Amino acid sequence: MNRIAANTLKTLRLLPRAALILIVLAAPVLAVPMMRADAGSTIEAPALRKSGVGFVLLVSLQRG
Repeated sequence: MNRIAANTLKTLRLLPRAALILIVLAAPVLAVPMMRADAGSTIEAPALRKSGVGFVLLVSLQRG
């Protein structure tokens, strides 16, 4: 009976530490949906005109 009581006490001492680690690991995962829910405050920049400079730059860098 002494061995069972010792194992139970050891397990009960580990439970708060395990719960703390679980909360620390789960907090970022649970925070992401809360951040995405508030999409009304997002300010978007106006769309830029495509001028084709990227393609010219790409071709010139490949030749060099």
